[in-house]
Amino acid sequence: MKGTLRYLAGIAGPNGFGSRSTAEQVTQYSFFPCSNLTAIITGGTSGIGAETARVLAKRRVRVVMAVRDMKKAEIVKERIVREIPEADIKLLEIDLSSLSSVARFCCQFLSQDLPLNILINNAGVFSPNLEFSEDKIELTFATNFLGHYLLTEMLKEKMIDTAEKSGIEGRIINLSSVIHSWVNPVCFSFQKLLHPIKYNGTRAYAQSKLATILHAKALSTQLKERNANVTINAVHPGIIKTGIIRAHKGLLTDSLFLIASKLLKSISQGAATTCYVALSNETKGLNGKYFADCNETNCSDLANDESVALKLCTHSHSLIHDYLHQYHIHSLPNLCLM
Repeated sequence: MKGTLRYLAGIAGPNGFGSRSTAEQVTQYSFFPCSNLTAIITGGTSGIGAETARVLAKRRVRVVMAVRDMKKAEIVKERIVREIPEADIKLLEIDLSSLSSVARFCCQFLSQDLPLNILINNAGVFSPNLEFSEDKIELTFATNFLGHYLLTEMLKEKMIDTAEKSGIEGRIINLSSVIHSWVNPVCFSFQKLLHPIKYNGTRAYAQSKLATILHAKALSTQLKERNANVTINAVHPGIIKTGIIRAHKGLLTDSLFLIASKLLKSISQGAATTCYVALSNETKGLNGKYFADCNETNCSDLANDESVALKLCTHSHSLIHDYLHQYHIHSLPNLCLM
């Protein structure tokens, strides 16, 4: 109840920002050197992804939008350029549910010889019914976690190299959700994530968002051990008026949804935490953390479990290694193992 009252009041956290802060507000006085930076954002054709792209472009960051629908992306790009004529926005196609598409995207991006300072794993889906990707993996897990896992691992060395050459800290941001805390540890099994026996859309979504935090925890440890000037953190954007909320209204009873609807953030407020972690000087050096309302906060005990994080990354490593070997792709760098 206290947290709900704080949210409704828009009470700011220790850094002066809170649930009512917008993406423009939290980046207005950023001391992080934004010019000459390059950021990749997945899922930038709508909602907080599009707003994140707009605000980063406004702060002079070159934005590479990794998108599934190129036509929608062109419309978003045109809208941003009309507002910000100097915006530098590139569009590249990706389907995060397809491992081969992710691999193609990475090869295409790396061939352009651009630096990479920021990677924002933003895209997400909610599937109320059991669906499988072309790789025969449950669609929500394939899109929300596994595709982003492969994307990050294939681009990680580029980010480390960019940070070393530029002296500017690289930043990876995984979009998660407070719903990760709903996951029962007994039910969190890698094989069941890939091929659920009794499918529940809400559970699948929550598990995928838990996995994004565990990934951040595991990879942050590896980056620290390598003394790499790159960080990875997870963020909860809040409950936002987006397509995902419309799609998974079924996860709440009608009465709870009515209450939740009063707490919905605007899209600009929803993009604030991502933009803050990406560009703020105050987040420099913070690694493996979890943020909400633009402030560091606590995640669930399960999300903090290093052994669970290691197991998830080990299984993901094995699955992706076997897949890439089938397609004769041998350039994947060292994967996320602690």
